[in-house]
Amino acid sequence: MRSRSAKTSSQPGALIIFLSLLLFPGGCGAPGEPQPLSPPVPTAISDLAAHQQGNGVALVFTMPGHTTTGQRLAQPPATEIFRGVLKPGGKPDDKSFRLVYTIPGELAHDYTADGKIQFIDPISAEELRAHPGMTLAYRVRTRAAKDKDSADSNTVTATVVPVPEKISAVDSQVTQNAIKLSWPVPELVPGSNAPTITGYHIYRGELDATQAIPAAKDLSEAKWASPLALLAEVASNSYDDRLFDFGKTYVYLVRSVITADGKAVESDDSVPAIVTPKDTFPPATPQNVVAAVLPGPNGGRLVDLSWSINLETDLAGYRVYRSEREGELGQALEAQLLLSPAFRDDSVQAGRKYWYFVTAVDRAGNESGPSEPALADLTQPLP
Repeated sequence: MRSRSAKTSSQPGALIIFLSLLLFPGGCGAPGEPQPLSPPVPTAISDLAAHQQGNGVALVFTMPGHTTTGQRLAQPPATEIFRGVLKPGGKPDDKSFRLVYTIPGELAHDYTADGKIQFIDPISAEELRAHPGMTLAYRVRTRAAKDKDSADSNTVTATVVPVPEKISAVDSQVTQNAIKLSWPVPELVPGSNAPTITGYHIYRGELDATQAIPAAKDLSEAKWASPLALLAEVASNSYDDRLFDFGKTYVYLVRSVITADGKAVESDDSVPAIVTPKDTFPPATPQNVVAAVLPGPNGGRLVDLSWSINLETDLAGYRVYRSEREGELGQALEAQLLLSPAFRDDSVQAGRKYWYFVTAVDRAGNESGPSEPALADLTQPLP
């Protein structure tokens, strides 16, 4: 009986030891002591791409959203951009890579477009002139915790060549059917051997109508309704944008294009042109106005007017004016616009002459000039 009691009394202690070994297998620290958490390490970027844009290299990549352990990152990590060169054999020289820029995580949104980070590493014009056609290599890392970077991204290269200087100004002229853009032909970078310009790329974006237009054409704080996107490719230094709406605010940028190694290379952005087209263009003057004198109620008379329909897509309606003096416009007969090209005037009196004019009005309130007068002679008996 004693031995059974001893055995029974020892079981709780053994159980505690067994559970301690399960909870703290390494035996480090006292039981229940909190262990330090490993800092989060973002997954490595694998879709880094690079191409020359103006006097710089545009880098595009997707920001990681998870850690190497599969946990979702609570906020964008910081991004470190490294630039290096190639060995004589064409392979990246690992020892040459240097940190050239860091994008803080809280500023990642400022560099995001179409769901990807887009960053331009500027190359000085002096360096381009000194080393035309040089090839640069890039890698990026991200960091969600201090001193704990992700692994290197894939390595990409970009060959940079001298490009024309950026276009100094883009002139705009608003017409009824187009925003006409034109710009001076830019010069090549002095002392460079850049190829001749083969054409131009026009980019257009739309600013948020609820925000103020950026001062001094500084787009760094612009609020976009639609971001800048390629609108057209042209061979000459002018372009007519016919796909626009009055009242919206557009931003236009133009880049000249050269060809290097069979690839199109763009210059830096031009000085932006910010245009808010206003509709100040009246519709066409109504044509073929006819006035017919007809019998009216109670033995009286009336004048039946008709004219050719206007074809403007923003037409709001017509106004009819009447005068009893030849050559004078007179007064509008209706306060509201007429929606169809016809009107019947039953307020006339026998023995008088009336001259009628018709105008067209668009939705912006622009009114055309008056039509040719149509005479209704009520001094003559009805046929």
